[in-house]
Amino acid sequence: MTAIDRRTEPAGTVAVVGTGTMGQGIAQVALVAGHPVRLYDAAPGRAAQAADAIAARLERLVDKGRLAPAARDAALGRLTPVTGLAGLADAELAIEAILEDLGAKQQLFTALESVVSDDCLLATNTSSLSVTAVAGALRRPGRLLGLHFFNPAPLLPLVELVRGFATDQAAADRAYETVAAWGKTPVCCADTPGFIVNRIARPFYAEALRVHEEGAADPATVDAVLRGCGGFAMGPFELTDLIGQDVNEAVTRSVWDAMFHDPKFTPSLAQRRLVDAGLYGRKAGRGWYDYAEGAPSPEPHTAEPCRAPSMVVVHMGPGRGSGPAGELPRLIEEAGITVTWEDLAADAPPGGFIALPDGTRLALTDGSSATVGSPVPCIRFDLALDYRTATRMALAPGETVSPEAVRAATGLFQALGKKVSVIQDVPGMIVARTVAMLADFAMDAAARRVASPEDIDTAMRLGVNYPLGPLRWGSELGARWVRDVMLNLHQAYPTGRYAPSQPLMRRAVAEEEQFSS
Repeated sequence: MTAIDRRTEPAGTVAVVGTGTMGQGIAQVALVAGHPVRLYDAAPGRAAQAADAIAARLERLVDKGRLAPAARDAALGRLTPVTGLAGLADAELAIEAILEDLGAKQQLFTALESVVSDDCLLATNTSSLSVTAVAGALRRPGRLLGLHFFNPAPLLPLVELVRGFATDQAAADRAYETVAAWGKTPVCCADTPGFIVNRIARPFYAEALRVHEEGAADPATVDAVLRGCGGFAMGPFELTDLIGQDVNEAVTRSVWDAMFHDPKFTPSLAQRRLVDAGLYGRKAGRGWYDYAEGAPSPEPHTAEPCRAPSMVVVHMGPGRGSGPAGELPRLIEEAGITVTWEDLAADAPPGGFIALPDGTRLALTDGSSATVGSPVPCIRFDLALDYRTATRMALAPGETVSPEAVRAATGLFQALGKKVSVIQDVPGMIVARTVAMLADFAMDAAARRVASPEDIDTAMRLGVNYPLGPLRWGSELGARWVRDVMLNLHQAYPTGRYAPSQPLMRRAVAEEEQFSS
């Protein structure tokens, strides 16, 4: 037998242990794929309640025209809640989705191993525990692996397939084929803290929290900038409210502990206070935002309309490259603003800058602050996924910049059709520091063989809906730019958190050698 997918005759039986939201979702996926499904929960009556909930969801799919009535009836005919583990004896795949407790999972699988056949695959849906440790108590640990589904399992396509230290290749192959036959996208990863998504995604939350903790911007503004400028579907504050602050903080702390308190994974005090206060987000009625009925939605800081300058001077030299913001001069010209060009001075920022009429420099952030990183008055602007389609831009003026220059820079981006958020002068701003960290984390994970580069980008796009995979994003920005941002952040915050990874440093050197040749 190579797989237990719906092409086998008859389709293999799937056992799901733990009937909360995730367990129900996994069971629904297997049912719709054609498998008989056995549901078990240690709490009396819980499995039968879960079967009723699954039936209700299938009925809604029928009402929406997404499932034929005959398919619903057939699926429900294959669904059986059982009252004891003995009812799972004929399973060919047993997936647990119980609480995230190592001892509880070990105890469950030890009991399952005495019930199911020697050919039965065992899978844990853990999102944070070591698969190797879960399998450690088994007589045959080679058949246990991780199948980490993302919530809601029936809708999200990604499944992280995690091989423990003892997982047999044949078991991994069977699980891969089965998950793929269910219409999911499996990605293979090593048994490492956070696997792919929960490891690499940490900076998306952490950098936003740090910007907020420094008083540079409020949550609504950070979220709006990451959406409108960075191209992310949701900002980190609204996303963690949706996930649950307690859940998100626990994952961060779990990865941090597993990484022996590596400063790159340090949790946030601000988020810890929120959790301690019981402000878990949507499920509690309040988190970073207030979800009470009638509560006003906080608005991001958005600058009032300002007059754009009639002309600007673009400083860009041959051989220096235009950097990630190279499209801006063309957009400015298209907006009807006169652009003149001058050679770039030797001490100018690598990507060049735009001079406003009073001489103030307008430059893409390079990870340093506008005040410390420029010898003349400077306003930093943030990285954008696409400067043409971005709907919002963040500006960070240095301490010596005049209010008139801030208004001119604001009007310039407003003339390009962007809303403008002026934030405090913080190194790396919002999008740039987030994307640089994501790219560096991804390069480091690939070098450590956490997963293949292709699977890393696939996981981050499908698992957390990033607009680009972080490796592709880093490649498009250029390793030199990512490295420089990280080095400048490291200089501003010498804690080790922003120290560039060795894979990033090597790639940046290779880029420089290629460019010079």
